[in-house]
Amino acid sequence: MKKVLPYIVLALFGAELLLMLLSWILSAAMPMSGVRSMLSGEGIRWFLGHFAHVLATPVLVWLLLLAMAYGSIRHCGIFEDRSSYRSRRALWLSALYLIIYIGVVLLMAVMPHAVLLSATGDLWPSPFSASLVPLVAFGLLSMGVVYGVVAGTFLSFSDVYDALLHGIRQAAPLLLFYVLAAQLYYSLRFVFP
Repeated sequence: MKKVLPYIVLALFGAELLLMLLSWILSAAMPMSGVRSMLSGEGIRWFLGHFAHVLATPVLVWLLLLAMAYGSIRHCGIFEDRSSYRSRRALWLSALYLIIYIGVVLLMAVMPHAVLLSATGDLWPSPFSASLVPLVAFGLLSMGVVYGVVAGTFLSFSDVYDALLHGIRQAAPLLLFYVLAAQLYYSLRFVFP
């Protein structure tokens, strides 16, 4: 995967440049087609003015939260040898925590007049469905922290911090991929309204 991702990033960057050139040619050759040029004044203003808005989507937040959850789970030691008493106890406590966490989330989502239901009482779409990925990420992240603290893998807050950062470091190539893919997608929507 590490060897393929740079080529995907290069392809996305090349596609963005090709789209800029193609939009300029198509808008000049067929002015009545509705194609907008990214190299016109309007296109340059849109590209620079909306760059941050294009990237600020829930997908970016989900990617970061899931990366931190991955770091927490990966470094807490839950996948290592669990033959010691301390690691078995940590497994039981983290499983208990996860059950309680899921129970609380379900109580906030499925009971009549629950706080995470929509105004009409529906589960889809609702605040619950909009926050499903962050809820899963937080549940996994906190379960990993509980396991790591009880098992003795995380001895200080610094260890937890390092685990979360490790997850973000592992996801860094995906962040670059996301930036280029999101920009290409919204550029296509701008050029071909």
